Amino acid sequence: MKNVIYLKEENIMDKEEIKTCMGCGVKLQDENVLQEGYTTSLDNDICQRCFRLKNYGEYQMVTKSNDEYLEILKGVGQTKDLVLYITDLLNLEKNIEQIRSIIPNKMILVLNKRDVLPKSVKETKLIKYLEEKDIHFEEVIVVSVSKNYNIDYLLKRIKFYQTSKNVYVVGHTNAGKSSLINKLIQNYSDNCQELTMSPLPSTTLNTVSIEINDYLTLIDTPGLVDTGSILNHVDASIVKKISAKKEIKPRTYQLRPNQSIIIEDLIRIDYVEGEKNSFTLFISNDLKVRRLLNLLNNNELRDKNKITYQVKYDEDLVINGLGFVKIVNKGLVDVYIDKDIETFMRKSLI
Repeated sequence: MKNVIYLKEENIMDKEEIKTCMGCGVKLQDENVLQEGYTTSLDNDICQRCFRLKNYGEYQMVTKSNDEYLEILKGVGQTKDLVLYITDLLNLEKNIEQIRSIIPNKMILVLNKRDVLPKSVKETKLIKYLEEKDIHFEEVIVVSVSKNYNIDYLLKRIKFYQTSKNVYVVGHTNAGKSSLINKLIQNYSDNCQELTMSPLPSTTLNTVSIEINDYLTLIDTPGLVDTGSILNHVDASIVKKISAKKEIKPRTYQLRPNQSIIIEDLIRIDYVEGEKNSFTLFISNDLKVRRLLNLLNNNELRDKNKITYQVKYDEDLVINGLGFVKIVNKGLVDVYIDKDIETFMRKSLI
């Protein structure tokens, strides 16, 4: 018998149940090919969008507002169930505490994609960095879904903190929520269901329930879309280059004032003022980086939006969705980037 996943339509508290896509959670329909959830037959288990993404790598953009997703998360907050909050270590959210204003439940913070950061980075330092933010989580756990690292430990801690059979999985787009659930299915379940995965935003469109075993049902939720992420402002080919798939090899540049770094044609970083400084890039190995030795004679990318930062000692310049640049000494930096892409400074993660 085929696995059929049922979703409570529009509000997770409703009683009416309908058949939904096993890949992204959207309501299946066979009437309008232009609307989300279209399938050639309601006997199918996934929508045509998921089918084409899984089999042909074709991505169909679906525009949904965060208001719709926030309503789903508020519904989660009305339960007393355990929540896993998944975040990408390379792209920690600026306001990671925001989730607590929506969901008061018991929560485990799962720091995913450990395999992307250099092996030399100590996990204790990463955990301490988050604990110093004074946001209440039951526990902070570092994992790598792709390397199957610490997944056994995570499952043990889920069992320890569970309040019911249901455990919700939340986070921003591309944090690895669906990948984690698929790994838990693969490791611990006879269920043959698989969620649709993609490095592109808005892959999961509604809640999807997956029974792992008799005591655990994971409920995947749509990823909150970070409008300031670079992933929402570049085409699919660039998204694939930006999304790091293996351990990053940090690239360090010693810059003097009036020198620059350019990453692809996406961002220009001018070192304007200060002593000789070290800029270490934690970004995908697939991205090309160039250094300009005299910024005064080159106006490349200066037509983009300019942001000036007064950098303190040991700070990161974070490019939302791309990664970060560790800057050792204080100085003045001009950043040129599309106006819709968020950048910010923070205390150094590493």
